[in-house]
Amino acid sequence: MPHATTSDGVDIAYQVQGEGRPPLLLLAGQANNHHWWDGVREDFHADRSTITLDYRGTGQSDKPDSPYSTELFALDVIAVLDELGVGRADVYGTSMGGRVAQQLAARRPDRVRALVLGCTSPGGPHAVERTNEVRRSLVQTQPGAARRALLELMYTPAWLEAHPRPYGTLGDPGMPAHAQRRHLAASNQHDAWQLLTDIGAPTLVVHGSDDLLNPAANAPLLAGRIPGARLHMLPGARHAYFEEFRAAASPLVLDFLTTVPQR
Repeated sequence: MPHATTSDGVDIAYQVQGEGRPPLLLLAGQANNHHWWDGVREDFHADRSTITLDYRGTGQSDKPDSPYSTELFALDVIAVLDELGVGRADVYGTSMGGRVAQQLAARRPDRVRALVLGCTSPGGPHAVERTNEVRRSLVQTQPGAARRALLELMYTPAWLEAHPRPYGTLGDPGMPAHAQRRHLAASNQHDAWQLLTDIGAPTLVVHGSDDLLNPAANAPLLAGRIPGARLHMLPGARHAYFEEFRAAASPLVLDFLTTVPQR
């Protein structure tokens, strides 16, 4: 698997599929590798190539035991784009990937042509946090209970019943414990509120109306803070709207990206 090397000497694995320009960079959620996108990335290949990566700490990337942050992950993205010779990309980040995408678009506007932020939040004191009930459900000690709670936060019961299979959105099973802790800290410490007004790329904010893992109230906060951003709520969708509701979500994203003029 190809790698890009960051300025601090960390090798970041990346994956390219499809053909077409501009490429679409897909950024996964916390403690997940590129398999987060397995269920939907082919939806975009009729028009363009897709780029994914394994965050440091996940997949085939290096896993240093040192502080991680969403800003650092954004720098890792730049290293991948540089390695591929991609000057500007369309960027679609979901969950923590949306937080990384905020950092990227605000700090390096020259590298982002258009931006889609899915099921994410600005972080910090302005964000709407998940409830204590949701937090408690994710740290249950009974065997399988926490995993089941996460599944039910990601997908509706009907979808889970119809798709009894391995899921690529529940975390990288090969992550060492220190990397899991570093990812959690990076996501929890994210606060882009002051940066959001610096985002100049055309932006679409997408969120499931029934998302409790990253509360849906964060979507209008983001859309109201980013100049000119559009907002689209998907009724009935939970956190993994992009997979369960792909029939609506993927065309929505593609339609938005095609409205952005080539520059």
